[in-house]
Amino acid sequence: MRTITGRTDHVVVVGAGLAGLSAALHLLGAGRQVTLVERDRLPGGRAGLIEHDGYRFDAGPTVLTMPHLLEEAFAAVGQTMSDRLTLHPLHPAYRARFADGSSLDVHTDGHAMEAEIERFAGGREAAGYRRLRLWLHDLYQAQMGRFIDTNFDSPLSLLHPDLARLAALGGFGRLQPAIGRFITDERLQRVFSFQALYAGVPPARALAAYAVIAYMDTIAGVYFPEGGMHAVPAALSAAAADAGATLHYGQSVTRLDRIGDRITAVVTDRQRIPCDAVVLTPDLPVSYRLLGARPRRPLALRHSPSAVVLHAGTDRTWPELAHHTISFGAAWKQTFHELTRSGRLMSDPSLLITRPTATDPGLAPPGKHAHYVLAPCPNTAVGPPAASWDDLGPRYRDSLLRELERRGLTGFADAIDTEVLVTPADWTTQGHAAGTPFSVAHTFPQTGPFRPRNLVRGTANAVLAGCGTTPGVGVPTVLISGRLAAARIIGLPAGPRTTPPLPAAKEGRPA
Repeated sequence: MRTITGRTDHVVVVGAGLAGLSAALHLLGAGRQVTLVERDRLPGGRAGLIEHDGYRFDAGPTVLTMPHLLEEAFAAVGQTMSDRLTLHPLHPAYRARFADGSSLDVHTDGHAMEAEIERFAGGREAAGYRRLRLWLHDLYQAQMGRFIDTNFDSPLSLLHPDLARLAALGGFGRLQPAIGRFITDERLQRVFSFQALYAGVPPARALAAYAVIAYMDTIAGVYFPEGGMHAVPAALSAAAADAGATLHYGQSVTRLDRIGDRITAVVTDRQRIPCDAVVLTPDLPVSYRLLGARPRRPLALRHSPSAVVLHAGTDRTWPELAHHTISFGAAWKQTFHELTRSGRLMSDPSLLITRPTATDPGLAPPGKHAHYVLAPCPNTAVGPPAASWDDLGPRYRDSLLRELERRGLTGFADAIDTEVLVTPADWTTQGHAAGTPFSVAHTFPQTGPFRPRNLVRGTANAVLAGCGTTPGVGVPTVLISGRLAAARIIGLPAGPRTTPPLPAAKEGRPA
């Protein structure tokens, strides 16, 4: 593995999102002096916080999996996650509701899920699920250390027995046919393949290797932190401060000073901070602009679909909603074509509805409820441009509310006493390329060693981290990304520090 040469005593980390905080903790644990600079007044980046009329809305991810990666980050500075966070395992992890009126609770416990599938679709599908569960576990084991949790220096890095095993498992085939080898019920296939949307690729075209996200969601366990998802970056930031990091919030980086191929200082709108190395976690175009260089690629980068998010504070809730509910429309292939090809808003949307107050009532005023409705939409490179959302946003919000009413959430619109609408225009304002928080899509030419690397040619002491670079999009992967960036600086092997067992968490306690 290539590492930065020369002095690396003082490292400036730009961005206090999950990737930057992970990098900071692993650097601190290796004895580096760390200064962290963040433009917002709070840590979190994409995992931000919206405080509005007494509600605490998570501005980014709502699903937490693989908490052992958080444990590793805390352990790097001699701390424990349980001293900082209380994680509640979610049972069920999701509730899936379908256009035909059927519903399925998605359990991470194998026996519970097998029984639920037998009730839902019969014994043959339950037997197929048993085989699918084993395949997902084998897939995870084959690719975690050599395809996800690794610093690639060359495509030749793929020449390893683990990758041959991944190929033998069908990991380089297509996701939807791979799932179909085990289960034939089209509704169940959706449950184990919709995660491809996180990777920005329709299931029919996504690599089967990305079924590893289904492993994380449906086997390894889904958790919710007390205080909301923003409690995670808040806890990581506090741990970094206690370990000696210098934290500067509310400062924007304006340029990087350099001599030759080395960054000598990070300059903000308030100060100049000399450094020996820098970790950059903003979206790729911002990082490349600061570096004054953009890697040459044969094809332009493709970005994942975006999303419209309605944060709604209500005076009531609906018992049919679990903490996480996936409301599938009748359309499926057409939906992905609209999101990634034609650029039209979903004509029959599939929605993620999160009700965080089901687990933590303290996120809303007494007697109130918080709901988060996420509707995938085309990014601004494929669909409506950012400027159009000033007019389009309110109209699309109204159509979403009508759709929720049609799907049984009677009175949802009337129950709203406060709301915040987030559209691709807002993601664009935050600096996210193509108006999407989901960054660069995981197409084959943008996966593994072909994804934008975390070392940039022409700069000797800068490393990238975050969802645009290795290994990719999602809370677990950006935590890994921060550790991989730290490994480029401190020279540690880039494999995982711990091997997580299949979770068996107790209620209210971290796994």
